[in-house]
Amino acid sequence: MNININDIKNGMTIIMDGKLCQIVEFQHVKPGKGAAFVKMKLRNLKTGSIVEDTYNTNIKVEKAHIDKKPMQYLYNTGDSYVFMDTNTYEQVEIPESRLEEEKKFLKENLEITINFYEGEIIGIELPEKIEFEIVETTDATKGNTTNNAQKDATIETGYTLKVPMFISQGEHIIISTKDGKYSSRA
Repeated sequence: MNININDIKNGMTIIMDGKLCQIVEFQHVKPGKGAAFVKMKLRNLKTGSIVEDTYNTNIKVEKAHIDKKPMQYLYNTGDSYVFMDTNTYEQVEIPESRLEEEKKFLKENLEITINFYEGEIIGIELPEKIEFEIVETTDATKGNTTNNAQKDATIETGYTLKVPMFISQGEHIIISTKDGKYSSRA
């Protein structure tokens, strides 16, 4: 299905120059002189590379039909991650190299969405916020009460992030998967 470039949105999956791409960011620019144009940042879903380019506003792009399937994360085999369809019990393996950013938030039994294009896995979508247990952090030091004082903490997946000083080991926190930052206590 072809759509006008003016109708695109962030996160949309399109076929650009024969490549399957996801729109990371776009900006419609209308300069004082000359014709309007669109600046786009595209992620190639096969290679993971990001390209920035400008396009005329009169072109059409092909919107890719993406199938989404809810699945549950089971375990890591060392070089791949295994997911299961909770309805059919069918299991799918995704190589670790395809999940560079997402793997730091994967914990057993987490419900995620796997995206398919023409039967091929192109990526996963994590929930917006996930609850984790703090497995390691330092104690707050007395007198260190400056505005927004933070310290390092490691969660159960091994990911390290900054948390407020009042968070201690064993507590459960909510993390935003979009930026990997502390959101709140659980």
